[in-house]
Amino acid sequence: MAPLKKTGDRNICLILLALSLIIVVLLAVVIYLATRESVCKETDDSEGMSITKEKFGNTDDGEAVYRFTLKNKKNMVVRILNYGGIITNLFTPDKNGKLSDITLGFDDFEAYKTKNDPYFGGLIGRYANRIARGKFTLDGVNYTLAVNNGPNALHGGLKGFDKRIWVDDIVENRLILTYTSQDGEEGYPGKVTVTVTYELTSDNRLIIDYTANTTKPTVINLTNHAYFNLGGQETGSIADHVVRFEADHYLPVDNTSIPTGFIAPVHGTAFDLTNETRLGDRLPQVTGGIGFDHNFCLGKPNWMKHGAWVLHPESGRTLNFYTTEPGVQFYTSYYLNNVTGKGGVVYHQYGGFCLEAQHYPDSPNQPDFPTTVLRPGEIYKQTTVYHFGVQ
Repeated sequence: MAPLKKTGDRNICLILLALSLIIVVLLAVVIYLATRESVCKETDDSEGMSITKEKFGNTDDGEAVYRFTLKNKKNMVVRILNYGGIITNLFTPDKNGKLSDITLGFDDFEAYKTKNDPYFGGLIGRYANRIARGKFTLDGVNYTLAVNNGPNALHGGLKGFDKRIWVDDIVENRLILTYTSQDGEEGYPGKVTVTVTYELTSDNRLIIDYTANTTKPTVINLTNHAYFNLGGQETGSIADHVVRFEADHYLPVDNTSIPTGFIAPVHGTAFDLTNETRLGDRLPQVTGGIGFDHNFCLGKPNWMKHGAWVLHPESGRTLNFYTTEPGVQFYTSYYLNNVTGKGGVVYHQYGGFCLEAQHYPDSPNQPDFPTTVLRPGEIYKQTTVYHFGVQ
């Protein structure tokens, strides 16, 4: 009977071996299909994506200014300059598929060079928003900045990042802009190298990634200053826009727009935008009579959060705003005053809105605010996403 037992053992071994081979083959097929699906998705995402480059003008120093056009397979178009990283155009479809340019700006470089006091579409730095009296102290050293907004410093000074030529590069479907701000530029300490990446995705997201490093302790606060009108840049008022913010607190300001230092709850005030709110109904109620030009507090820095949702009911266009920053400056363009923009359109008060991802204004002078100090060896990082859609 012993030979029969050996034969049975041999058969069992062969069966186990065959099962093992089948399992290995099945695993290989699953891995192949998963990899193939992943590759197909990656290919599909990149189909129809393109970036083109064209000459747009010259600075007074003779430096070439280029305009880059990012386009996806849904025909969404974003145009950006290497001068100030300015977003000049942003075409998105409405609920019927009609494309309109939904960002305010100018048709030619000369206007951006001479008339862009509103900071249309620009990359703002070294410090976005305001620093009180143009002064701050860091590590016991006093620094003095240009005062260019009443008694305060605003948006990086007399020649901020929005008025500089950036080094451009195109990597796959991303536009990469780099600028080196020299030690002492506009009064700020440290040689700071900033890289900003623009990416337009297949699902109509404009992703802006920022990184920076420094050679000396400094303060830094970067943002983009695009003005949006979801009805189209030519349609005038944003009164018919509906907004909702994921913000339970905001920063009250003094009569020069500097935060008082108090982080106030929005509940029971005109700043409560936690439910869908029509801007035309709310703007007249805002303290000061100039609409919104305030920081809304979104949470701790360095994690991605949904900050705001905006709807233009007639066109159906929507904008969802996400950021890793702790705040967003919601500005409803009260100070726009008969500015002639693209196609001869005249922009008036409340003609657009800005969602400026940021650390809080005047943080260098406000110890209770999230810090904006950057030191050698550290990396400043920020990601902001504007997701355009229809309802």
